[in-house]
Amino acid sequence: MASRSLGGLGGNRGGGGGGGRKSLSARNAAVERRNLITVCRFSVKTLIDRSCFETIDDSSPEFNNFAAILEQILSHRLKGQVTWFGYESPRSFWDYIRVACRKVSQNCICSIENMENVSSSRAKGRAWIRVALMEKHLSEYISTALRDFKTTRRFYEDGAIVLGEEANMLAGMLLGLNAIDFSFCLKGEGLDGNFPAVIDYTPYLKFTQSSDSISSDEEELRTLGSSGSESSTPENIGPPFIMDENSWFNKCKRVKQKYQLTLEQKGYLEELLRLRENQLSESVAQNKILLQRIEDSDLAHKLEKEQLEYIIVELQDQLTVLKNNDLRSRQELTAHLTNQWPSPGALDVNAVALDTLLYRKHNKQWYEKSCQSLDQLSAEVSLSQTSLDPGQSQGGGKRDTLNLISEGKEDTPSLLGLCGSLTSVASYKSLTSLKSNDYLASPTTEMTSPGLTPS
Repeated sequence: MASRSLGGLGGNRGGGGGGGRKSLSARNAAVERRNLITVCRFSVKTLIDRSCFETIDDSSPEFNNFAAILEQILSHRLKGQVTWFGYESPRSFWDYIRVACRKVSQNCICSIENMENVSSSRAKGRAWIRVALMEKHLSEYISTALRDFKTTRRFYEDGAIVLGEEANMLAGMLLGLNAIDFSFCLKGEGLDGNFPAVIDYTPYLKFTQSSDSISSDEEELRTLGSSGSESSTPENIGPPFIMDENSWFNKCKRVKQKYQLTLEQKGYLEELLRLRENQLSESVAQNKILLQRIEDSDLAHKLEKEQLEYIIVELQDQLTVLKNNDLRSRQELTAHLTNQWPSPGALDVNAVALDTLLYRKHNKQWYEKSCQSLDQLSAEVSLSQTSLDPGQSQGGGKRDTLNLISEGKEDTPSLLGLCGSLTSVASYKSLTSLKSNDYLASPTTEMTSPGLTPS
C-alpha cells in the first residue's frame, strides 16, 4: 500500500511538472512578446524625439536599435524552410515580406530583389526596412502583410507576435514614423547579413529615484544613527546634515534636468511655431496670388463674353440685312419677269399669227418644190409635144401647170395640226426655240400683214 501510494504521489508530481512546464513556456512566450512590443514603442518615441533636432540616418543609434527590434519582432517564431531531405533550414523575415507585401501599390519588392550589392536574404530584409521608412510606407507594408492571415499562418508558428493581438499595436505604432524624414545609404555596413541584430536595452532601463523614497532613506539613516550612539553630542549631528545637503543637491540636479528638458522642448516648439508661421505666410501669399488670378480670369471671361455678345448681335444684324436684300431681289425679279410676260389676248394673237406664218412657210417650201418638179415635167411634155405641134404644146403646158399648182395649193384646216397648238402658254414658251430655227420667220415683221389667217 505504501509503495502504491508513493507511486501515485510520484505520478501526480510528474503530471504537475508537465503542466508547470507548459505554463512556464506560455509565460515566457508572453513575456517575450510583451518585452519586444514595449521596447518597440520606446524606440519609436525616441526616434520621433531625435528627429526634432537632427536627421535620422544610418549613424543614429536610435535607428539602429529600432531596426534591430523590428527585425527581432518579424523573426519571432518564424518557421524554417524544409528541404528535400526533411531538414529545416533557417529562414529570414524577408521571405515572408516578399510574398505578403506584393499587393501593396507601387511596392519596392522588385527593386530590392534586383539590388546588386545585396545578396543574402537578411540583408535584403534590412534594405527593405530602410526603403520603406524613406518611402513612409512601413506601416502600410506591415498592415497589408498582417491582413494576409493565410500567408502569415504559413510562415509563422503559434505564439508569434504577428499572429497575436500585439500585431495590431505594432501597425499603429509604426504609423507615427511617417512624419520623420529618413536618409539612408543602401551600400553601408548596416546591410551586412552575416551578423544578427542585437537590441540595446540600456537607453530604456534608466532608473530615477522618487523624492518619497529619498526621504524614507534619510529617515532610516537618522534612526540608525541615533540608535547607535548613547549620547547625543554635537558631533553626532553631522551625518544627518550631510544627507540633507545631498538630498538638496539631488533635487537641484533633477530640477535642472527638468529645466533643460523644458528648455529643449521650448526651443523645439518655438522652431516649430516659426516653421508654421513661415508656412502660413507662404500659404497666405499663394492664396492672394490665386485670388488675383481668379479675379483676372473672371474679368477676362466677362470681357470675352461681352465681345462674343457684340459679335453675335452684329452677325444677327448682317443676317437681317442679307435677308431683306434677298427678299427685295426676289420681289424685283418677280416684277421683272411679270412685266416681260405678255397678256393672254396678245398670247392668242401671237399664237394665231405664228400658226399662219408656219403654215405659209410650209406651203411656200412645198410650193417651190412642186414648181420645180412641175417645171421639169412641163419641160419633158413640151419636148414631147414639139415634135407634134409646137404652138399648141406651149399653151397647153402652161395651163396644165397652173391647174396642178392650184390643185396642190388646196387650203385645208387639217394642216394646222402639223404646226402644233400655239394658243397655250407652254407653246408660247417654246417660241424662243422656234425663233432660233432657220425655217421660222420673225413674227414681228409679218404680223401686221392682213389676210394671214388660213381659210
